[in-house]
Amino acid sequence: MSERIKIILVFSLICFIWGSTWLAIRVGLETLTPMFSSGLRFLLAGFLILLWMRIKGMRIQTDKISVRLYLIMGVFSFVIPFGLVYWAEQFVPSGLSAVLFAVYPFFIVLFSYLLIPSQTLGFVKTIGIIIGFAGILVIFSDSLGGDVTSYLIGMIGVVVSGMLQACIAVIIKKYGQHLNPLTMNFYPMVIAGISLFLIGVIFEDLSKVDFNYNAVISISYLALFGSIVTFTSYYWLLKRVNVILLSLMTFITPIVALVLGWLAYNEQLKTNHFWGSLLVLTGLLWANPGIFLKLKFRRTTPV
Repeated sequence: MSERIKIILVFSLICFIWGSTWLAIRVGLETLTPMFSSGLRFLLAGFLILLWMRIKGMRIQTDKISVRLYLIMGVFSFVIPFGLVYWAEQFVPSGLSAVLFAVYPFFIVLFSYLLIPSQTLGFVKTIGIIIGFAGILVIFSDSLGGDVTSYLIGMIGVVVSGMLQACIAVIIKKYGQHLNPLTMNFYPMVIAGISLFLIGVIFEDLSKVDFNYNAVISISYLALFGSIVTFTSYYWLLKRVNVILLSLMTFITPIVALVLGWLAYNEQLKTNHFWGSLLVLTGLLWANPGIFLKLKFRRTTPV
């Protein structure tokens, strides 16, 4: 299988899984508290990564740059962003949260301009990103009403989460090319798991926790697929695809979440959902009309 086909398949897989995590989180939070459940998710993910590494005989890189990246990722890509999103979901409607997090590509553009000048944007990609974001606004237009002042802090939390995730993605793109996509997740996820678990134990009412079948399935799915598979695949792609193009998957995941919500919870699909989805896909193709035909890869052998 050619690397081009692999990139297309991995890109599609990440979009589907990350889109499905909204549903998995919703199922888990029916009987679990936010920080406690997210902590368990990353602790389980870290354990599974360690188990797989032992089986495959893999070693974690421990040079100074790698260790610094592990610490930065653990705090600023997992603990704070996921803590903010889980916390904000208590106040901010999920539709508005999706719109707010869709600022991610814009922060990717900003940090790429500041840190990686070679990751160019250009007028065409700019228009495509604007069209895609407009599609997100159309999709969730019926969720944007109400008195936003009542959950303004939660809204800020979601935006800060997207900003931090974007910054770390660009930093990894610039400094983490030498890291193995799987092993680079171990320490950050352990840091996140321990931190969020302790926050949950100390500050949340665990008397409401009920480890029923749905809760176990939710945490297991989020740990294995929503954490290990997606982040490992994402960092694999990050070495091969323009980081700005890669960030546009945050426009696609809300569409996946809508469809899965319709299938699993009989959530209503409205006309604005279809028109918004069309705008999102139009923006994606506009930003890179050769997304499936002209992907540029980094050469790994001399010519």
